[in-house]
Amino acid sequence: MHDSASPGPYKKYMHIIQSKHLHRKKSFWLSILILVILAFFLFKLGFLHGKKGKLSPPARVVVATAYEKDVPIYLNALGGVTPTYSVTLITQIDGLLTQVLFREGQMVKKGDLLAVIDDRPYQAQLIQYNGQLERDQALLDNARIDLKRYETLWKQNSVSQQVLATQRALVKQDEGTVQIDAGLIEATKLNIQYCYITSPIDGRVGLRLVDPGNFVQTSNTTGIAVLNTLNPITVIFTIPEDNIDDVLQAAYTDKTMTVEVYDRQQKTLLNTGKLLTMDNQVDPTTGTVKLRAQFQNDQNQLFPDQFVNVRLLIKTIKNATLVPTAAVQFIPQGNSYVYVFNKDQTVTTRVVKLGVTSGDYTIITSGLKAGESVVTEGADKLTDGATVMLAKSPAPSSALPATPQSLSTASVKESNAKSIT
Repeated sequence: MHDSASPGPYKKYMHIIQSKHLHRKKSFWLSILILVILAFFLFKLGFLHGKKGKLSPPARVVVATAYEKDVPIYLNALGGVTPTYSVTLITQIDGLLTQVLFREGQMVKKGDLLAVIDDRPYQAQLIQYNGQLERDQALLDNARIDLKRYETLWKQNSVSQQVLATQRALVKQDEGTVQIDAGLIEATKLNIQYCYITSPIDGRVGLRLVDPGNFVQTSNTTGIAVLNTLNPITVIFTIPEDNIDDVLQAAYTDKTMTVEVYDRQQKTLLNTGKLLTMDNQVDPTTGTVKLRAQFQNDQNQLFPDQFVNVRLLIKTIKNATLVPTAAVQFIPQGNSYVYVFNKDQTVTTRVVKLGVTSGDYTIITSGLKAGESVVTEGADKLTDGATVMLAKSPAPSSALPATPQSLSTASVKESNAKSIT
């Protein structure tokens, strides 16, 4: 009996152990579930705080202040320096070049003697023609005396009318011969003058093309030298036919249009002049029209056939609102906008209308006032109403120069979506 009852306490002990083990297992999974729920709520709370901008730091931006300034609008072009007058000294007679009286590169005045051709052959011709004139003049005088005699005899019916008419014709013939002789004398005198080549204009002589001792001829188109007027001097440049109206509008008001010329690198201002005229037709092959501007060139900064960059002042926009070009944002629909920086450290999207744009600065025609600050760096991370932090202080107006060089354009047509250069 005792042996059969001994397993009872053991089974009871095992049951208690299994109950405790099951309880611990349930507690473990319950703790895991509680931790998961707690983690989910913490994540949700952090996400909401992140959306409110409390956990992520504000975007760092750089701003600049819009300001007002009178902005000159220029038309950019390429041109070449052209002398006001350019003369090739070519002989007008054939002869031996005996003297060259100029120095290469010399500045000369109108009427200065530059070269001499041997005039002895023409002096000999002059003597010959003078002798012919004296002989023919004597024949004419004798014919006139005979004519008077025949006129008297004809009145007395002593000679026929045919004899009188013949004498009158002889007088006219001798008069013509005398005139021919006089013409030959004048032509010879003119040839003698051509032997002394003088400067027809004020200007600078180029390199000597013929040395003394050479026989020069009128058929030689090379000439003795080239003479160019440097003061004043002109620049010929071309503009697109689309900009003809811009120039004509100013020309019709008799307004003097200022023209500036710069060196090849567009860094040095060479001279400032005025527009003279526009060509009367458009080149159909290039779609451009030529213009000529004049410059005093007192310091000889401009040299014939020199390549220059031309800037034609079309108009000046008074009190234009300027912002850095980097502040302007574009959207596919074609509108332009800027992020305006507010005093409460937030930004507001503002749709604006653009004027002329070039390089670093853009004219705002509407949508923004001078004194307002706009974001120039960091705008790619912003949305309307976002809180921001300044990386730098707003630059004052005086720190944003708008020189004429930085606001030139190849067109004065206003654009909303792209810059015009």
